[in-house]
This record gives sequence, C-alpha cells and structure tokens, in this order.
Amino acid sequence: MESLTARQAQILALIRTSIEKTGFPPTRAEIADRLGFRSPNAAEEHLRALQRKGMIEVLPGTARGIRLKSAAAKYAPPRYAAPKYASPKGSERGAIPLIGRVAAGAPILAAEHVIGHYQVDGALFKRSADYLLKVRGLSMRDAGILDGDLLAVHRTQEARSGQIVVARLADEVTVKRLRSQRDRIELVPANPDFPTIVVDPKRDVFAIEGVAVGLLRNVS
Repeated sequence: MESLTARQAQILALIRTSIEKTGFPPTRAEIADRLGFRSPNAAEEHLRALQRKGMIEVLPGTARGIRLKSAAAKYAPPRYAAPKYASPKGSERGAIPLIGRVAAGAPILAAEHVIGHYQVDGALFKRSADYLLKVRGLSMRDAGILDGDLLAVHRTQEARSGQIVVARLADEVTVKRLRSQRDRIELVPANPDFPTIVVDPKRDVFAIEGVAVGLLRNVS
C-alpha cells in the first residue's frame, strides 16, 4: 500500500469521520474550511492524490462525490481532530510566538509548532509581526537571512512581486523572494547554489503564508 503524506492522512480521516457521523462525505469547501486551505482547489489536489493512491474514488458532477475504497478501510490514520491554533500574541501578553520546524501539511500557527515566545518591540518592524519563524538553511544567504535567524513575519495571503515571503508549496514551507509572472510564480533563492522554484498556479498546491517584515539574530 502506497504511503500517504501527513496531510493526505488527515483528509482521509476527515472523510471517514464525516461519513460515520453524517452519512455523507464532506464537500471540497468543507475540507478547505476545516483544514485551513486557501481555496477548495487545494482540497481537490489532495483528493486527486488520494484517488491515485487507491484510497478513494472521486465521482464527477457532485459536490459530495467521494467514495471510500477498500484500501481506505485497511489504512488506519489517526482520527481527525481540528488543529489547535496558538494565539497570535502567544501565551504571554504582548509576546510573539516562535515557530520551529513545521510538520508537512500542518498550519504554521498550530500550537505544536510553537517552541517559545519572544517579547519584541513592535517598532522594530515596518509592519506588525504575527510570528517569528526559525530559518533553516542558507538559500536566502545573500539577502542577509542565515541559518538559525528568526524571521519576523506578517501573516497575510497576499504579497507583491519582489517581497520575501513564507510560502507553502504542497506540504513544504519555504522562505524565498516572490517573483510573479503572467502565467506562473517563481520562488527565487538569494543564493546561486539553490534553484529557483517554478510554481504553476493551475497545477500546484500553493499559498502565501506571510511576508517578511524584519529579522532577529543572536550575535552572542
């Protein structure tokens, strides 16, 4: 049996739970709303992947056209539970949550990703910072963003071409410079050792999670 990603397993569990409780599978819009997708199209991409892996059958022409196959009965993902979100201000008054490694497919501000809180003067940043993301790797080295830095991020789904963004591509979260073309989107590194990521909005599951508004670095 082909393995599922964490997000696919979560969607399969949601479908099973919905059928058990209501007798009907969820709509794409309900999946998107429950799991925090930007649009129902993202849910559709995951459903197609589950169909390719033999877990479900997607029936055309109906909003609830999802049928579980026998392979789904043998697969035992954890029962679906709504993600637990951390408060944007953190557990301490006025604090900003620090986000560590993000699990595949999970919301960035899910409580289990918060590894600490920082008391930070908001005047340090050109826009309000909703969270700090711990940078991993050197793909943005030439923009002055290094491994271990804390990137201050303003949470938004909109960004202009040229801005440094936190983007989700399928089940991965990455920090890159956004470059918008007429028929595609490019996520451009600031290090020649790393390739530009080309995104096809019609094919790829893609979302902007926020824009960079500042940087903190431990220089001790």
